[in-house]
Amino acid sequence: MDRLSNTVRPYAWGSTTAIPELLGVEPTGEPQAEMWMGAHPGAPSRLERGPLNEVIAADPETELGPETVAKFGPRLPFLLKLLAAGAPLSLQVHPDLTQAKEGYEDEQRRGVPIDAPHRNYKDANHKPELICALTPFDGLCGFRNPDDAARLLEGLDVNSLKPYVDLLHAHPEEAALREVLTAVLAADRDEMAATVTEAAAAAERIGGHYEPYALIARDYPGDPGVIAAMLLNHVRLQPGEALFLGAGVPHAYLNGLGVEIMANSDNVLRCGLTPKHVDVPELLRIVRFQATDPGVLRPEADPDGEEVYETPTDEFRLSRFVLPAGSTPRDLTARTPQILLCTAGNVRTGQLELAPGESVFVPAGEMTEISGNGTLFRATVVA
Repeated sequence: MDRLSNTVRPYAWGSTTAIPELLGVEPTGEPQAEMWMGAHPGAPSRLERGPLNEVIAADPETELGPETVAKFGPRLPFLLKLLAAGAPLSLQVHPDLTQAKEGYEDEQRRGVPIDAPHRNYKDANHKPELICALTPFDGLCGFRNPDDAARLLEGLDVNSLKPYVDLLHAHPEEAALREVLTAVLAADRDEMAATVTEAAAAAERIGGHYEPYALIARDYPGDPGVIAAMLLNHVRLQPGEALFLGAGVPHAYLNGLGVEIMANSDNVLRCGLTPKHVDVPELLRIVRFQATDPGVLRPEADPDGEEVYETPTDEFRLSRFVLPAGSTPRDLTARTPQILLCTAGNVRTGQLELAPGESVFVPAGEMTEISGNGTLFRATVVA
């Protein structure tokens, strides 16, 4: 078992205080958006033995176990993060596995540099993900029913939004959502900026269920993504609740601190709320135009007290232990690799004591017990 030293990414949307408060350190004044735990080459965790990706590459079967290597190859299939949003992340979708492979191979054939700002596919993997709230956490997830979206837009009483309202009422679900998102993203930028400004002022004035969109517009004035966001479900998670984001589902995180886990990929197609590249034709090919219930996940504890967040993906499995003082030690030995993250109290893992924000990597098959008084998240795979 190895204690991890992890990189904090300073993305502009990050909270300046949430991660420092969890770690019990003074804020730097700079945004601290994500703390990465895993073997992603962009910011691998460090062990005393070296960077985790290099440790795994030197002996994958020992570190990951033969079953994990046989199913996913010689690399850690997931990336675990602490995510602290102080402002909205970009409105985005992720491809499925087939789309990712095809998109990656196409850009490779065309010679698009892997670090080019207009490149869509950085790898050939899909990116299902799960976010579990540690604080109240606001996000957007999946399309609203078109009639509900029409009523939301209509309530702003903005003349330039009325054509979108008519489209949402006039067509079947898939066609309505596709046509409106296409129209919003393809509109003249100056005209759309004026529409967004008027809509944001109305949302600010009305408040209530319009408040999230007024807040988004403060961070992204004039951005078409503000209108696109109103096509989506707004969700507020309470601590311990989670959302699963599958392929093609548009989403954005708005505010809060959470534990995020995802397949080890960096493939993102953006819809708005970003200065980065937006490839509208490719985005429209990837988005699934269907209204969905966000499906808030609440874990159920097994007899050993492990609370599992069930998802349809095998690349990761996230669970949580809430350990009361004086509780019996629990055996977490597994045939698969694990990352254990403490988010509250103090938890002992093997011979190591973990404070909030501290984590360890446990190689496959290594004997592991946990005890203490605190909260521990367990990340592993389904092999």
